[in-house]
Amino acid sequence: MRVLICEDSVLLREGLVRLLEDAGHTVVAALPDATGIDEAVRAQQPDLCILDVRLPPTHSDEGIRAALRLRAANPDLPVLVLSQYVEERYATELIAGRGGALGYLLKDRVADVGDFLDTVAQIAGGATVFDPEVVAQLLGRRTRDDRMQRLTDRESTVLALIAEGKSNQAIAQTLHISEGSVEKHITAVFQKLDLEPDESGNRRVLAALAHISHSGGQPQTGELR
Repeated sequence: MRVLICEDSVLLREGLVRLLEDAGHTVVAALPDATGIDEAVRAQQPDLCILDVRLPPTHSDEGIRAALRLRAANPDLPVLVLSQYVEERYATELIAGRGGALGYLLKDRVADVGDFLDTVAQIAGGATVFDPEVVAQLLGRRTRDDRMQRLTDRESTVLALIAEGKSNQAIAQTLHISEGSVEKHITAVFQKLDLEPDESGNRRVLAALAHISHSGGQPQTGELR
């Protein structure tokens, strides 16, 4: 896998380079700030970009702005954003923005090398992965959603399985129905939750978040496919 890293901390940047290269990946660029990142992506054509939320010169939102820009310009480019703390506004902007596979992790997750490398592979493979603490804070308001009342029992069950991170195939196997039936139920769920097509796959994430928020439960996994 070809990876581009944008991280201002020398220790973390070099640590990520070593970790990824030891795992057999190729780091095509390791940048200290977002200056020139658009050109680097065009020139290097990475399979995944890893960016810090806060980058020089102001250490405010340069990283998140670069991530949003890259996702809009390169819809098929997976992006993993690393953050020191849970920053709800930035996570929400990423979910709402256009683009492909997406990850948002707290930096301390990098210390668990095996899980981190698994997450990198999942995102590069098309999954959307949010740190459990990020999801928990996003859903901290726990407001009831009247839209959930529109769903049939079967649609609610399908949505609950989506929130557990199950694929369409896994849902079909669990409910003993065809994948075609699962797809029809999911389409109905999206329509009833007023989630418009956006060509980014984020409707699945938003539907899962709506379910967890409505039920008041915690996600069983940080992965939402």
